[in-house]
Amino acid sequence: MKAGITMSSLLAVLLFGATGCNVKVDKSGDGDNVKIATPFGGIAVKKDQTSAADLGLPAYPGAVTDTANDGNRSAKVDMGFGSFKLRVRVAHYKSADDRDQVLAFYRKALSGYGNVIECVGGKAVGGLSTTREGLTCDSDHDHTTSHGPSDLQLKAGSSRHQHIVAFGNGSSPTEFTLIALDLPHGFDNEEKGTN
Repeated sequence: MKAGITMSSLLAVLLFGATGCNVKVDKSGDGDNVKIATPFGGIAVKKDQTSAADLGLPAYPGAVTDTANDGNRSAKVDMGFGSFKLRVRVAHYKSADDRDQVLAFYRKALSGYGNVIECVGGKAVGGLSTTREGLTCDSDHDHTTSHGPSDLQLKAGSSRHQHIVAFGNGSSPTEFTLIALDLPHGFDNEEKGTN
């Protein structure tokens, strides 16, 4: 885990705070929602309630939410313990339009967050390999996103504040995932090997 917090210290905080812990699980509807609150912070996970607007991006015209895989493709995750804050938003869509049309739409939409880089299999393609804010195609080496050798991603922002549009293998219909990551303070420094 990043920002000086290890998994064991996070578990210790959760266990230590268990005496004042409030856990709420809502299994209504198609998804499970979990909220854990302790005196030190908490975690909230909401599945299947994320839209493009939640990520600060426009919805592609005519695209529909992809509910394959039991509808578990979209989610909101918020975690906060003191100064450690993590926020992840994911929305999965499909469109009858070809991938190039969707790519062009999101290349323009992402430009509102700065330079846009294009990555295939985790490697930069095209003329730009790093955003002005320092985001690269391999900035997800901590497995915040995964990619196969032919998967395509558009990225904008910085290592701490990323907006990503990820495409599958180019099949029809076009499937794409919108991702917004707000990573903990210090993440970008630790990624560069400093604190």
